[in-house]
Amino acid sequence: MPRIIGLTGNIACGKTAIGHMLLELGAERYIDADAVVHKLYQAGQPIALQVEETFGHAVVTSDGSVDRKALGALVFQDSEAMRRLEAIVHPAVGVALASELATVSPSGIAIIDAVKLLEGGSGKLCQSKWLVICSEEQELARLMARNTLSEEEAWARIRAQAPVAPRLALVDEVIDNSGSLEETLRQVIAAFERFCKQFPV
Repeated sequence: MPRIIGLTGNIACGKTAIGHMLLELGAERYIDADAVVHKLYQAGQPIALQVEETFGHAVVTSDGSVDRKALGALVFQDSEAMRRLEAIVHPAVGVALASELATVSPSGIAIIDAVKLLEGGSGKLCQSKWLVICSEEQELARLMARNTLSEEEAWARIRAQAPVAPRLALVDEVIDNSGSLEETLRQVIAAFERFCKQFPV
């Protein structure tokens, strides 16, 4: 198995940017769990069929793929619906991540970027878990711009997430992405150097 860094943090906190910094620093592969879920939601996939069966026709498009915006509007307003969705999706994501990791060389470093890294089980695959943080106001602005959401829709997604404070004790590194990219990069370089020393080839 390759050495694995798990990146987590709330929506729109900057995990993707940090994942790409790690690629520049020498990581071999960046795996975005959200992109993995996107594939599972495509028409004809077993997960897409399960989601339709559980939540109804309103959360799928005419071609049978999951309508992520419609599904999000439902589950981010209803914690029980979110739990039902996670029970469907998390096991399949675990299998898909294992398949992705099998393509990484044994001496390589892989990055798993997952909002639910600690809650969904993929954190067990990682030698080191990193939490990316920024202010809720920054998350709000980035999320509205990135996903073309209203302020109300963006806040619903932010407030549906687990609070940051309890996760601080569960991770090995905390990257504060509330400042400039240069400040974030300095933190990432230092954390990556610590990781490479702790888990040499």
